[in-house]
Parts: sequence; structure tokens; C-alpha cells
Amino acid sequence: MGKCLLSIDWDYFIQMQKENWGSYIENKKNLMDLWYKRFLQAKAQGRNIQNSYRLSSGVDIFWEKIRRFFRFDKDVKAYVSDSHSLSYDIAANHGLRTVYLFDSHSDLGYGGTSSLNFEINCANWLGKLFKDNRIDEANIIYSPFTAEKPEYFKAMNSIYRIRYLSPDDLAAGIDVGAVHICRSGAWTPPWLDKRFEHFIKSSGLPFNITDCPARKWDTKNISLSDQINYLMA
Repeated sequence: MGKCLLSIDWDYFIQMQKENWGSYIENKKNLMDLWYKRFLQAKAQGRNIQNSYRLSSGVDIFWEKIRRFFRFDKDVKAYVSDSHSLSYDIAANHGLRTVYLFDSHSDLGYGGTSSLNFEINCANWLGKLFKDNRIDEANIIYSPFTAEKPEYFKAMNSIYRIRYLSPDDLAAGIDVGAVHICRSGAWTPPWLDKRFEHFIKSSGLPFNITDCPARKWDTKNISLSDQINYLMA
């Protein structure tokens, strides 16, 4: 087996309450405005939104564990973006025929094989890699906080070589050709962005950031007009 793409979604480490599960379009409103809307709605109910999200303690030892199984050459680069769809381009451009994905979502496409007829997006990039014959194998390591199950993707599991693994199933000696770390800002809260930045740097890998805008989280200075705009988001 050749080198792989190691693809990591920041939401792998984040536990959230069920009401915040869902599918979102990746745009400016959902990256920031939606979070203020959630904050204001929670505040009106006497709740602190930050209590609805918890960062796994495993984030602090993730890279140490990863290096037990994955081998990084000195020239391996990490790519950082907000959208996970960049993984498609990285795998295709580097000729990486195997993907190891750490995520709360499979990103195989939702709604069966017909979802692979749409353009590449954050929800179907992995399935599109299979459909376009860009990869031979995908290994999905679900977050312990995921709401998904492998049987949700029976059609694709029967067509493509997809394995669902736990971290304990990994074997040593997996060669990495490229790393992608995505923030998935529509799903991951902006007040954890500093921890996200620390996670990237703690990898010890040189990295390039592509289309991952900084998010300023300031709940103390929201004007009335901003509140109205956010609640209408």
C-alpha cells in the first residue's frame, strides 16, 4: 500500500448536544452568525451555550498516539482549512489512493449514491473520491461522540472498500503522504478556535492555511441591530 492522506476533522474531538446535530451549508452566516444566534437563544432560556459543547481530553494526546501508527517523512506537509472538502483536492493532487479519516461524520455523501452526483462539498468529498476513481480504500475512525453508524451507508459499503475502525484497530507503519486538518466551523464553536490553533501547532508539522478565516467571539458587545440580524440568520 502506498502513502495515505491523513484527514482530521476538528469536530472529532467535540461533544455536542443533540439539538446541534445537523447538516449546514458552509458559508459566512453559518461560520459565525449562526453561533451568535445560538448564544442569544440559549441566553434567553437562561442557559450558557458553552455548556452545550465539550472538548475531549483526548485532543492533548492525539498526536502522540497518532505517531505510534503513522509515519511522517520530513517533507510531509499539513493543510489547514475550514471546509473538509479540500481533502478531495489533496488526495487527488498528491495521488494518494488511501484515506484515513478521523471525524464525527463519514463524508461519504448523505442520501445514498445519488448524493455523489452533486458537486464536491464537505458532506460527500470522500464518496466523490471513490466515484471518480481517485482512491481505492477509505478507513473511517469515528469520533466517540458521533451520531452516525456504518450501516447508514450500506449502499456505498457494498460498492467501495470502506473500513470502519477504532483507534485500537490501527497497525503501526502507515506511511503518510499529506495531512489535512479542517475546522468545520459550522459545527465547531468559535470560542474553541484557540484550542484548534494549538492543536495544529502541536502536530509539529509545517502547515499551510487555506480559506480558514479567523473568528472573533465577543458576546459582550452585541448591538441591538446585530442581535436582530443574528436571530434572523
